[in-house]
Amino acid sequence: MAALMESEPEPVVTEGRISLGGETVSYTATTGRLPVKNDKGEIEALLFFTAYTRTDAPKHINRPLTIAFNGGPGSSSVWLHMGALGPKMAAMNPDGSLPPPPYTVSDNAFTWLDETDLLFIDPPGTGYSRARDEETAKKFYGVEGDIQVLGEFIRLYLTRYQRWHSPLFLSGESYGTTRAAGLAGHLTEKGIVFRGIILISTVLNFQTIVFGPGNDLPYALFLPTYAATAWYHGKLSDSWQSRALSELLQESETFAEGEYTSALMKGDRLSIAETERVAHRVAELTGISADYVKRSALRVPPHQFRKELRRDEGILVGRLDSRLTGREGRGNSEAGEYDPAMSAIRPPYTAIFNAYVRDSLKFETDLPYEILGGLYSSWDWGKNNHYADTANALRSAMVKNPHLRVLNAAGYYDLATPHFAAEYTFSHLDLDPSLRQNVYFVYYEAGHMMYIEDSSLEKLKKDVADFLLR
Repeated sequence: MAALMESEPEPVVTEGRISLGGETVSYTATTGRLPVKNDKGEIEALLFFTAYTRTDAPKHINRPLTIAFNGGPGSSSVWLHMGALGPKMAAMNPDGSLPPPPYTVSDNAFTWLDETDLLFIDPPGTGYSRARDEETAKKFYGVEGDIQVLGEFIRLYLTRYQRWHSPLFLSGESYGTTRAAGLAGHLTEKGIVFRGIILISTVLNFQTIVFGPGNDLPYALFLPTYAATAWYHGKLSDSWQSRALSELLQESETFAEGEYTSALMKGDRLSIAETERVAHRVAELTGISADYVKRSALRVPPHQFRKELRRDEGILVGRLDSRLTGREGRGNSEAGEYDPAMSAIRPPYTAIFNAYVRDSLKFETDLPYEILGGLYSSWDWGKNNHYADTANALRSAMVKNPHLRVLNAAGYYDLATPHFAAEYTFSHLDLDPSLRQNVYFVYYEAGHMMYIEDSSLEKLKKDVADFLLR
């Protein structure tokens, strides 16, 4: 790998066009790898990127530039690139389920390119991005190192491609929202500020989603998503099934942050009568039996909920999108063997990008494109009791730049980063009321990657366009 770092490769530039609402949008696509160097001027990593610049609009330096990445950690940017933002996309079934192979690429009628130029970055160890060697890579595989290397890449790109005058936006998904919040704080100190940040399936404080001894917070924050999932699958009583999802969510959120949180805080001090009452209420709202809730000490983590909800049918519900389902043979196991939602999206996105990058973008390499690697288990999560938290970095950026606006896009069927957890995080930023009005939430009857479904993809584009124009 070190030999590959001795010289800097030239990016490849191609031209394209797409028809959007009867208008033809022309653009250039720049694909390649830029170097990140140490203080001695030695290349420590080559980071792969794809940039789309509209060419039939006024001078590009004044056009907005949205910098996008996914999460993981260990994920490439392929999901946002080929699923929501870019001019081309991996074709899925209209409901987001897996189509039969061979998989195809199609024009994205809801690309953001008519509103903003786009830059997709793959962090080290993902996509075609590589560190010089394994020892060097360790610098980048952690919360702080990841922010620093992406921050340096952004500075370099703005310089190389003369985009310092552009209104800048960040867009991250999942752990990419963690990264975006951290980058906003980090780059503010470097003199790089953003007009807006678009967070898709937000997690800034991992204490809200990581289940562990002594941390009861996620149980309450996931409960409304359990309720939405049960409602979608028809597992609630007739009285609840006949009501609108919005009513169920309101009821479950009130219970979650009230009586349920109080019961969890009491722990072993909870009386038998209280336990019975809370267990039956959880069962009523989530579609799993009161006995199962009691055996779980009122605490059912998502991997058990996904298995238990339709266990009697041998059906497992998805994690990234709890509307999607799959079958498996191990009916007595506590957790599912796989995530049906991930199984639906990984094959088409992998095949399509590997073809698209060569056929259309003309980028050639024998390196494997790392769609979603195994960096999560070896990630340096910092010293905050193993709960990564970049919420304060975002708060700092908003305080220092009162023009910064934040859009949170959340799916009601997301069992990875639930909407109620994001709401909790933002309600605890201790922002002045004048800054709180710069935070917006938009919701989808969809999952973690709401854009894989046609109707939600269209709504996301409209919500983002409205946000960019504010």
